[in-house]
Amino acid sequence: MKYGSIKAVCLVVLAFIAVLSTYGDERTVDLTSIVLEDFGDVTTHEWKEGRRPRSFEFSWALAASKFATKSKDESGKEVSFPILQYVETWPIALFGYNRDGKDIKSLGVHGRFDRRGFNWIDLYPVNTDSTPFEIPMPGRVRYIDIWAWGANLDYFIEAYVRDYQGMVHTIRLGSLAYTGWKNLRVNIPSYISQSKRILPNLAQLHFVKFRIWTQPSEKVDNFYIYFKQFKILTDVFESTFDGDELADPDLLPQLWANGGTN
Repeated sequence: MKYGSIKAVCLVVLAFIAVLSTYGDERTVDLTSIVLEDFGDVTTHEWKEGRRPRSFEFSWALAASKFATKSKDESGKEVSFPILQYVETWPIALFGYNRDGKDIKSLGVHGRFDRRGFNWIDLYPVNTDSTPFEIPMPGRVRYIDIWAWGANLDYFIEAYVRDYQGMVHTIRLGSLAYTGWKNLRVNIPSYISQSKRILPNLAQLHFVKFRIWTQPSEKVDNFYIYFKQFKILTDVFESTFDGDELADPDLLPQLWANGGTN
C-alpha cells in the first residue's frame, strides 16, 4: 500500500474516533429502572438521577373530550365524568396475594360518555396549585411501561412526552382490549432526540400525560380503568471531564449567584 493511501486511512480512522468521542454518552450504557409514579395516593415522588437525588411534589388530574357525561347523584349534586379515585387493588404479579399489612392502592378512572366515537380521557400530573406539571424523565429513556387493568373494551392508551426543543411526541402504549392487569411497555423511538452536540449533552425528555381513546364501535356509557406503577428503563451514564460541573444546568445558577461580580 502506498504511503498516501495509508495516510488517508489513518485520517478516516481518526475522524471516526472523533465522532465517537463527541457522541460517546449515547453509546456507553448504564441502564437503570426508575419508578416515576406508583399511583399510591401520595404527592411526594423521589428517585435518583444517576447519583443525584430528585424530589418532586405532584398529583394527578383528569380531563375529557366534550361528550363526557354530566349527571346528578341521589342528593341532586352534579357529577362530572371522568372521576379519579384511589382504590385498594393491585396487580398480583407485582405484589402477590398477601399485602403483608401494607396499604397498597391503585389509581382508578371511572369514565362515561353520552355518545360513542373517538372520545378521550387525559390523565396528567399537576402541581400543588393544580396547574399542569411535566415530569422530568432521568437519563436517556429507552422504555416506558405502566400496569393497566382493562375490561376487554376496545380502547387504547398513548403517552405524550416533550423533547428539549418543546415538541410533544405521541407514543402509543397499546390496546386496553384485554381482561385484568397487564404490563404495557413501549420503546422510545430513535427519532425523538435525547442528546445535543453542545453542552450539556443530555436533552432530557419530560412526561406530559397519558391519553385513553375509545373506538367508535365500542360502548362508552360506563367503564373503569386502573393504573399502577409507571416506570422507565433509562441510560443514566454521563461522561465526566475537567469542568463538567460548568455544564450542569442545576449547579450553574448557584455558581454564578455565589461567585459573580459586577
